[in-house]
Amino acid sequence: MGVSNNITAVLNFIALLCSIPIIASGIWLASKPDNECIHLFRWPVVLLGVLVLLVSLCGFIGAYWYKETLLAFYLCVMAILIVLLLVVLVFAFVVTRPDGSYYVPGRAYKEYRLDKFSSWLRDHVVDSKNWNKIRACLADTDTCSKLSQQYVTADQFFSAHISPLQARCCKPPTICGFSYVNPTLWLNPVNPTGDPDCFLWSNDQSQLCYNCSSCKAGLLGNLRNEWRKANIILIVAVVILIWVYLIACSAFKNAQTEDLFRRYKRGWT
Repeated sequence: MGVSNNITAVLNFIALLCSIPIIASGIWLASKPDNECIHLFRWPVVLLGVLVLLVSLCGFIGAYWYKETLLAFYLCVMAILIVLLLVVLVFAFVVTRPDGSYYVPGRAYKEYRLDKFSSWLRDHVVDSKNWNKIRACLADTDTCSKLSQQYVTADQFFSAHISPLQARCCKPPTICGFSYVNPTLWLNPVNPTGDPDCFLWSNDQSQLCYNCSSCKAGLLGNLRNEWRKANIILIVAVVILIWVYLIACSAFKNAQTEDLFRRYKRGWT
């Protein structure tokens, strides 16, 4: 096996390793309670990571045994996968750029406004057509019920860094002025007209604020935070994949030149 083929094989092994964090970040995203309730976002990253792994394996085998067909297949398909990953990254960055959060005095957690998030997320994730299914799915998770196990007093709860989903689905908006009993039980609002969601709050543990616009905002806040974290891993992986791909292209051309040179020498001997 020539030097160029050795280099290509090593590079494809690196690309194969890059697929692992892509798959891991996809599985992490898919395992989150909010993503479990939104099937649209669950598996695209995992699927792309698996495809990168399989294509890199083809490239490694093609380079190790110098199968030109496999190497050509690798170079063509990997270019497509890199473009798809870049599209996913840019799309995720654009739709998660608007941040609907705002600080609440005396609270460690933030609250969220639905109209401050991107219109695409509002239209495709939490529109009225999808929300009934999402709401029922969220109610079946332990997102809210575990708060009562973690926090007892009001001071503990108000100083907690709870998730956007918990801050907006498991409790009424702070502006309503409800009195704290426990994280999911609130009574006697002093400002019930402060927000339309004040009237939608229910102490029924299967209802809570799942019918509230603020709950939709909390869901989008969760998605935004999770995708922002996953994007860091994906950016690093894509940069390495691009670097590997460009060197692999050069090595593939050199391998073809070496092969032509060997054939030329055999023709003269």
